Amino acid sequence: MPASIRRGDHGPDVRQMQDRLALRGFPPGPSDGIFGRSTEAALVAFQRAQGLLPDGIYGPRTRLRLDPAVALRRFEPAARVTAAMVARMFPATPAGNIARFLPLVLDALEASGIADKPMVLAALATIRAESESFLPVEEQVSRYNTSPSGHPFDLYDQRVDLGNRGRPDGARYCGRGFVQLTGRANYASLGQALGLDLVRDPARALEPEIAARILAGFLKPHERAIKESLLDGDLLRIRRLVNGGSHGFGRFADAFLRGYRLLDDPVWPAGELDALIRARPGLRSA
Repeated sequence: MPASIRRGDHGPDVRQMQDRLALRGFPPGPSDGIFGRSTEAALVAFQRAQGLLPDGIYGPRTRLRLDPAVALRRFEPAARVTAAMVARMFPATPAGNIARFLPLVLDALEASGIADKPMVLAALATIRAESESFLPVEEQVSRYNTSPSGHPFDLYDQRVDLGNRGRPDGARYCGRGFVQLTGRANYASLGQALGLDLVRDPARALEPEIAARILAGFLKPHERAIKESLLDGDLLRIRRLVNGGSHGFGRFADAFLRGYRLLDDPVWPAGELDALIRARPGLRSA
């Protein structure tokens, strides 16, 4: 069975899907082996009932819910992401950094169950936007975090939206890692999720393996929203889901689009995204 089936496909695999939909109470009409509009509508209704992304594509996750007894062939684009490919997404980054730390990032995404094409590209594009050197880095003092006559990161000290409680929280919980984890609350929640006390020892967010796990842990709750945004061609929304704003969007979009065209995947083909991007000309700049 192919990795995914969508409208326009036909054959015994489509007929089997139609039969399963009917058995589960989502009749698609005749089981004729033709994936038409009525079959797509029934599939979307099933996906919504299951809390799945209602994209009308019969992929591995939908197949597992519809026919859990079937032996699924694992389809993991991450297994085909190479350092050479990622270097083309990071044209200004030393190739040695990518070769050294890419395996840690891919392992973390795989462990979190988000090693498919959209999430791998969201992770890599986030690194391009926030730590283009492909190294876990610490935020530097700038006008965005430090007042003209203040101590380093004083503009973060009173950021209750970040969970900070006053000096020295601004400097103690400044941005670190691949994803620039920032604020006491984020250090606490991500640390708890990873079984680490990052509140007591925030510098651990710079350790490469932990930084990779933090990146995956930060993206995981946004998986559905990221994929729904991608279906709309809305890369700016994907950036905002991670960053909270549009900072670094130019680098993010450039890396995402390069990777999308380089990484072959029948579920998320490059041509469809290109069409969506052409329809949203404002996506290339923040």
